[in-house]
Amino acid sequence: MISSDKFLESKGVRPTAMRILVFKYLATSEVAKTLTDIENAFTKADRTTLYRTLKTFEEKAVVHKIDDGSGINKYALCEEGCNCELERDLHLHFHCRNCGETVCLTEQKIPNINLPEGFVAEDANLVLKGICDKCSG
Repeated sequence: MISSDKFLESKGVRPTAMRILVFKYLATSEVAKTLTDIENAFTKADRTTLYRTLKTFEEKAVVHKIDDGSGINKYALCEEGCNCELERDLHLHFHCRNCGETVCLTEQKIPNINLPEGFVAEDANLVLKGICDKCSG
């Protein structure tokens, strides 16, 4: 397996200590995380530094931002080989109404949608809402 710093470098991200820590934190999480979640994990880190880290990761297709309808953006690592391309990399997300967690359903891809002439898609987000497996059982 490739090291965190080598992976970040391969995406064009300079691997600072904080970026490596945030990357590893997201890599060990099974659910998408908010900026507040990340702040709570790194209490000595500056909020602005963490926000800028997430923005850099988003710009370089290390993470994708998820709008699950809760009003708070969440972040999850992109799949291997993902470039966050609208035509091929988008997948479903599931938001649990009980615990509030959002998970990527990477096996469930959003199909390509043919838009009418003149329309240009810039983003797509499909979130299923319900009760997750932990809360339902």
